[in-house]
Amino acid sequence: MKSPLQAMRDLLAEDERYKIEAYQFIRESLQYAHENLALDDEEEGSPGEKPNPRHVTGQQLCEACRLYATEQYGYLAKIVLANWGIHATSDFGELVYNLIRIEQMRKSDADRREDFDDVYSFDDAFEPEFEFVAKDED
Repeated sequence: MKSPLQAMRDLLAEDERYKIEAYQFIRESLQYAHENLALDDEEEGSPGEKPNPRHVTGQQLCEACRLYATEQYGYLAKIVLANWGIHATSDFGELVYNLIRIEQMRKSDADRREDFDDVYSFDDAFEPEFEFVAKDED
């Protein structure tokens, strides 16, 4: 059985679209979602089992990625993500499903790779918002 480190090395070698920072960003965004987004209550397992952690849907993770990137990188968020190979929300899905494939993330039966497609436009999501304020004349 491969160690998680070796599994990640193999993944980076076989899928060169994304840098390791992109995978770390996905993990941090998932943590951000758990800490900052209003998610459903924890799902109950069978009697005697530990409750499953709150599930984050593909759309919720995309929103967490947007908020976290903006918080961390401000107006440069889109450029930073592009440097790691991330250009659209579908890239978040590719990253997540790569991590699932190497058993570094899990999915529910209801989750689909397509849940990440076209959640929002990067051009709109990371466009700086400027507010113009008229100067008061005294």
